[in-house]
Amino acid sequence: MFKSFCISFRLKNVYRVNSIIYSLKQLPLIKKILPSSLYKNKRIKIFGNIISILLEILNIFLGKFLYLWLMIFAFLSMYQTNGKETFLHLFFFLTLAGAILNTYMFNPTKDKYYAMILMNMDAKEYTLSNYIYAMGRTFIGFLPFTLLFGFLVGLPPWLSIILPLFVCSAKIIMSAINLRKYVKKRKVINENNPPKSYWIFVFIFLLCAYGIPFLKITINETLFCILLAISIGLSIFSWIQLWKFPYYRKVYKELLSNNNIYIVNANNKNEIARASSLKNIEYNEKFTSNKSGFAYFHDLFVKRHRKILTLAIKKQSIVLLFLFVLAVIALLMNKDIHQEINNLLLTYLPYFVFIMYLLNRGQTVTSAMFLNCDHSMLTYRIYRTPKVILGIFKERLKTLIFLNIIPASILGIALPVLLFITGGTDNPLNYIVLFVSIIAMSIFFSVHYLVMYYLLQPYNVETEMKSSTYSVVQFLTYFVCYFMIDLHLPTLYFGACLILFCVLYSVLSLFIVYRLAPKTFKLRR
Repeated sequence: MFKSFCISFRLKNVYRVNSIIYSLKQLPLIKKILPSSLYKNKRIKIFGNIISILLEILNIFLGKFLYLWLMIFAFLSMYQTNGKETFLHLFFFLTLAGAILNTYMFNPTKDKYYAMILMNMDAKEYTLSNYIYAMGRTFIGFLPFTLLFGFLVGLPPWLSIILPLFVCSAKIIMSAINLRKYVKKRKVINENNPPKSYWIFVFIFLLCAYGIPFLKITINETLFCILLAISIGLSIFSWIQLWKFPYYRKVYKELLSNNNIYIVNANNKNEIARASSLKNIEYNEKFTSNKSGFAYFHDLFVKRHRKILTLAIKKQSIVLLFLFVLAVIALLMNKDIHQEINNLLLTYLPYFVFIMYLLNRGQTVTSAMFLNCDHSMLTYRIYRTPKVILGIFKERLKTLIFLNIIPASILGIALPVLLFITGGTDNPLNYIVLFVSIIAMSIFFSVHYLVMYYLLQPYNVETEMKSSTYSVVQFLTYFVCYFMIDLHLPTLYFGACLILFCVLYSVLSLFIVYRLAPKTFKLRR
């Protein structure tokens, strides 16, 4: 088993190093300097290995630190409960939610495809050895930060040390449950596309995590230790089931083949992706439009693809309405938290930059536009002329803004209402700024993603994302929004600056698109 792990680890590292080198060759200025024989260069290989090791270390530690800090520790001040017990409460329910969505075992990755399907490695040895490594990474990655945050909230050191065991236990138990489901129903769970029932449980656990403490109810230390002991006992039983499971090859053959993500033949991959997308397209002769020109072309596209474009928007709106009603009820029942919530609404507006980033559907919509329209239309010369590109861009921007503004309006109305319920504000402008800034953020992200798509067009003819520049800009966007979470600034001043920035950015971006999009919006080879 150790030999299998060493081979798989080397394979994963080679794939990662080659991906790093490929990414370097895609950067605008660097790609002209680097030779085509770059993959043979030993120095570049060493450099790639160093980057690979650093990425592995970051994967082990950085994510765990940010998770404990931003998802748990940062929320403790919101509740009028014991900080130690609230930390354990949030940790318990968020761990359950995380275990459902990420067990590591059912994540379809290319290195698994290469190892078990192409190289025909022993599936059981590969799976178990890598799973042991994944659990070791999880424990080691969490340990220094459970000790740190445990010390800050007053947890005893022995409990902080064994907290990572609960994370590992929950994932092992969930893996065993998924394998048992396969034995009964012959259906493999894909972590990248979990069943709807799983999302229901995740929502319930999140509601329990962040909602129950508002009622001044938390899991105390004794109860947590009992639950921890039970989970460790169940994980030992679950690990025995994992060790005895005989059908790993069948599981991964279905997981890695039927999802059609890791098929080598690019043409087949493209055809399958298109076939999957076609299921959500409505071909109805009744779909007509009174518009003309570019507006007519785009209006028909929107009507035929409304399932793809609006489904997530509807779900977001329903969830936001539900949370809004729940928040109103909680505030009416518990007036003790009014002052705390009021202070949050008047100083935590930067936090909603990240919320709006998560809600925005810009990337999903532009991906649908490419796969179901631009992938074919860009092969025609007339579609690449400045007049056509700019005409379609304007119509798409209107649609994207309209789609994103629906959930944004709900959130924009909810915040001033919650501010009023919790005691209001001496300056009425705060109500207006709260609403307008949320709408401005929605418009900003709509413009931002569409501009990124037209200026950096990241997809190639096989519908794969191949632009390193696009990925870098995407990461920087995420990083800036994530950084905003920890900023505490007065709503009035931050909101006013934010609105001004969004307006200036949108105007400047549209001007840049007007000048450059006819040159940059093209198919990648």
